[in-house]
Formats: sequence, structure tokens, C-alpha cells
Amino acid sequence: MRDFLKPVAAVLFTHILPESIHRAHNMNFSTEERGNPNTLSYRLYFKNSDGKYISPFHDIPMYADEAQIATKDPLNPIKQDVKKGNLRYVANVFPHKGYIWNYGAIPQTWEDPGHKDNDTACCGDNDPIDVCEIGNKVCSHGDVIRVKVLGVLAMIDEGETDWKVIAINVDDPEAKDLNNISDVRRLKPGYLEATVDWFRRYKVPDGKPENQFAFNGEFKDKDFAIETIKATHGFWKALISQQTNAGELNCKNTCVSEGDGPFCCSADEAKAVVEGSCPCGEASPVPNSVDKWFYYAKN
Repeated sequence: MRDFLKPVAAVLFTHILPESIHRAHNMNFSTEERGNPNTLSYRLYFKNSDGKYISPFHDIPMYADEAQIATKDPLNPIKQDVKKGNLRYVANVFPHKGYIWNYGAIPQTWEDPGHKDNDTACCGDNDPIDVCEIGNKVCSHGDVIRVKVLGVLAMIDEGETDWKVIAINVDDPEAKDLNNISDVRRLKPGYLEATVDWFRRYKVPDGKPENQFAFNGEFKDKDFAIETIKATHGFWKALISQQTNAGELNCKNTCVSEGDGPFCCSADEAKAVVEGSCPCGEASPVPNSVDKWFYYAKN
């Protein structure tokens, strides 16, 4: 438990918008764009402080003092989510306009689809654990920040466990006053209720049913969230050490696996992956539907 008093890292992919190449990040990581923004070719690759290409899924340490992430692509770059061959955009379900926090994932975690959770009675969704960062700054996609864990929401997405960790950037002015989920409820009244409402209804415009939640939609506290993150970190360890079948996941990494292991990716191999992708080009226009409101009456 002592280790989890330290902040953890969060890789943010809330805003899929054009960014400058090699933009510096809070934790000495940088990114390189490839392909054309707002198209299926777009990818955002990561580098460490030595300029070495890395996987944000596997190579960024979970402990911070040491986008969707494309878990099936080599080096796991951030890409825009795709549904039925088209880019997927988050609908504006009234009264919400897009995301209401900085949305991302905690590296070196994995929600194992082969593990049925005792609390949710559902298996994991085969992705890193999600994080909602509730600080004052609107981050850019690809930012890597240190966050303080505050609590967690247990969402059930089409029969899969999809934990949503609530956290705040350790550098946020309000971080010193927010130490548990009860502090969020006290100092940001309505925020947690809006978060449940957002996750419950955001897929309805796509013709999907409302999402469900374990614990009747109640947030669990910091200690529960920490244990949940520890469990998903354990599942990731089993994945990267080949104790668990990776399936279609791409576990190639440049920093974690040993040189003779099947998941080890050399610097030259990583460079070839990036150079083999489409060069950065002009952004395509965003569909008009992105700026439309969707309204439906709550049940």
C-alpha cells in the first residue's frame, strides 16, 4: 500500500486535434505525429527523454515519480477511435459538450478480459484502466501527467467491466484540498453526478443502450480505487511476462522486456515502425455532426 501513496501517471487522449510535432510534456516525454489528423491514418507516437520511441501502454512507468491507446498497433500510438470503419466522435448529449474532464489511461495497467471481477460479476474490457482528471487545466492529447487518485466508478459497458478512476493533476491548485472522493463531492458539488450521467448516456446517440454501473452508480473511495489499480497492474505484469495470452494486443516495447524476449522491440525496429507509417500531413475537416446537440429525456 505504501507505494500507492505516490502519484501515478496518466496518458491523456481527450482532445484528438492537431498538435505540434515533438511537443514537450510534463514528465519529459514527447510525441511525434504521423498521418493526417481527422483521418484513419493519424497516429501519435511517443518518445522518452533520450529520444527513444516507446509504447505508452507498456514503457511509461505507472508510478509517476519514476489517447485511445492503439493497443493492437506496434508501439501502441494514440489514434482516434474507429467504429464501423469511420472515425468516432463523442456526441454532445445535452447538457454536456464533449468530455467534462481530461480523459486518459494509466499506463502499465490492463483490465483482463479473462478475469471476472467479484464486485461487478463481469470480465475486463481488454484495455488499460481509464482515468478522468478533474483539474482546472484543459490538457492536450498525448500529455503525460502525474495524478493523485481520489476514487473510482465501476461502469458496465456492454457486459464488460470498465473502471473509471477519478484523479487530479498533482500540480493543480486544488490538488492539496482533494484527497478522497468525499472531497470532490464536498468541493465540486454536482461533478460526480454529472460524471455518472455522462457515462450512462454517451453511447445512446450511437443507438446503444444506456450503460449500467456496479454499486448502484456510487463512487468508491481512494483506498478501493488504489486496490483496483493494483489489481490491473498485476494483470498487466502477467500479460507482459507472457503468463496471460495477449490475444490481439500488441505487447512490443522498448524498455520493459528483456532483449531475447518476443515482446522486446529494439530502437531500430521501433524507428522502422514509425517511419513505415504515413508522414504527417494536412488535417481533414471535422464532420458537421461533431457540433450538433443530442437531446433525449432521462428515464
